[in-house]
Parts: sequence; structure tokens; C-alpha cells
Amino acid sequence: MTRTHATTPTGSRTTTTTRAATRIATAAAATALLALTTTACSNSDVDKAKDKAASATAKAGEAVSSATEAAASKMAEVKDGVNAKSDVKVDGPAKADGNRTTAKITATNSTDKKADYAVSINFRDGDGNLLDTVVLNINNTDPDQSKSGTARSNRDLSGTPKAEIGKALRH
Repeated sequence: MTRTHATTPTGSRTTTTTRAATRIATAAAATALLALTTTACSNSDVDKAKDKAASATAKAGEAVSSATEAAASKMAEVKDGVNAKSDVKVDGPAKADGNRTTAKITATNSTDKKADYAVSINFRDGDGNLLDTVVLNINNTDPDQSKSGTARSNRDLSGTPKAEIGKALRH
């Protein structure tokens, strides 16, 4: 490597390799500062996004909790109800209906008398997380006959939720 010498304005001598090293160090420091500034900005944005996501998750959790409590309360109102989960099924996949999700539910009366059904339906995401719970009443189902109704979510559900029978009471 060839070293050339130059005189600085103060009269001291420096080599081009030293100047090149200084330039590289200055560029590296500027790059590091830029990276830190960008990271700091990004971390702030990430923190804000995390806060918004946590808030949305909390609100969704509260909505699910509220819907679950309301469904449990409605199911508790059923007098002399008998477990009839085996009489009830979800017909096909849940479907979007406007901003809500719906599922066709069919009850087959396995008794020799007319029956009414109170059915809680859970809507779950692909990971199995509970998104919403609703109660559907299917009334006046003749003996040995089937009757259907449509369960409709209480709120907007994203993705492709799956409907499942939570509890079914024949009364």
C-alpha cells in the first residue's frame, strides 16, 4: 500500500490511510446513529402498536366474556332442561352474513313429545380461541323430526370462524 502525505491546514502531516480510516469511522458512526434513530422511532411505533393491540385484545376479551356470561344466564333460565347435545348439530361451515357470522343449527327430537331446544353455540378461530357465544332457541320440534335455526354472532368476527355446539338443553 502506498502512503502519501499531506499537510493539514494546521501544518501537521497526516497520511491518506489515516484520513481514509477517519472517513470510514465517521461514516460508520453516522450509520450507527441513523440506525439508532430509526430503531428508536420504530420501537416507539412498535410500542404504540403493541398498546393498541393489547387494548383491542382486552376489549375483545371483555366482549367474549360478556357474551359467554349472557349465554350462560340464558341457558340457566331454562327450567327442567335435559342435556340434549347429541340431538343437535352444526350443519356445514359458519358463513359470513354482512358483518356477522352465521351457522345453521339443526335439532332432531328423539322423544315422543314435542320439544323445545335452547342451544349455546361457540364461534372459535382457527387456533381454537373463543370469539363469541350465542344462544339459539329452536321451538316446537315434533317427535322424531328435525328443525333448524340460524345462530348469528353478536359482533363482527374476523377470519373464518368455526361454529360448535357448547351446550344443548331439551325442554
